[in-house]
Amino acid sequence: MNSFKKVSLIIAAALTSTMLVSPAANAATTTLTVAGSAATGGTVATAPVALPVPADNSVDAADALKIAITSVDTGTAVSAVATNATIVPALATSSAPVTASSGSSALTINVGTGTTAEFYVYTKTTTVGTVAITVGGNTTTYYVQGTAGALNSIALTSPASGAAGTIATLKVSGYDVFGNLKGGATINTLVSSNGAATATALTTDTAVATLGTKEQTVTLPASGSVVVTAYATVATAVTGLTAPIGSVVATVAVRDLVSELAAQTAAKEAALAAKAISDAAVVKAASDAVAAKTASDAALAAEKSASAKALADAKTASDAVVLAKDATIAKLTADNAVALKSIKDAFNALAKKWNAKNPKAKVTLVK
Repeated sequence: MNSFKKVSLIIAAALTSTMLVSPAANAATTTLTVAGSAATGGTVATAPVALPVPADNSVDAADALKIAITSVDTGTAVSAVATNATIVPALATSSAPVTASSGSSALTINVGTGTTAEFYVYTKTTTVGTVAITVGGNTTTYYVQGTAGALNSIALTSPASGAAGTIATLKVSGYDVFGNLKGGATINTLVSSNGAATATALTTDTAVATLGTKEQTVTLPASGSVVVTAYATVATAVTGLTAPIGSVVATVAVRDLVSELAAQTAAKEAALAAKAISDAAVVKAASDAVAAKTASDAALAAEKSASAKALADAKTASDAVVLAKDATIAKLTADNAVALKSIKDAFNALAKKWNAKNPKAKVTLVK
């Protein structure tokens, strides 16, 4: 069904302010109508066929462009491809509903024994759409554009906070049930602060650049907050479509910059003081480390000196012991030599006396 609908939209867009007839290679003619009347525009993107969006979720004659192609050669295929539009083969009836979710973007009709092909095109967007119809190898493109439906939902944007006494800019936006921006809609605001409330009626812009929106400025009080309520009369809920939103609320907190600056200054000073303490602790730790190293180096030097002295003293004592021992040995040696000589001399004296008395039994003298 969507394919049929898109083909219809394409053809409708191609029609001018009178009923459009497009010759094809096989002499087929295309007629575009909306609700039984000749379609207006459609042959160029700047003048598309205007179609109301199906805001009631039923694609009826008033919402769709009917595309009728006659004098088609038997056996010829008629195809249609839609962009930003939907093609359906028939309109809604009580027994066969055609909703805003019905249809497709493409449709092909094979003309058998007959000579006519018919289908419908609808759109849910205000963006310009196209319908390209091909008959017997000849393609013609038509243009369609949706017209936004009734206001279905509203939105409100505002800054989260602002300085006391400054200007805050609020913006309301209005949309139809398909999310198209709605120009010319009335949206009310109620700005409340410190027990006072001001109501303002805004009308959304119709200019392309700001379509469907409207801005309002509010001077923020010295303290507290500003509560903004946007509300509007919106469409009745339709089964199968987006639920209406008729009221939204936003709050702008008022900032006391003087107090904030004082708090920031105090925090900065506290941070600087903490840093100074930390830096002093670091310097002391470094100084203590240097002092500890100096003390350690001194202790090590003293230990080395004491060790060296002990070694020197031990060597001196050892050398003295060796010298004393050597002296004792030398004296003992000398004493032994004297004693030995005395013994030898005494022996030799006796031997000489013996030898004199006993020439035949002489003894040898000791050298």
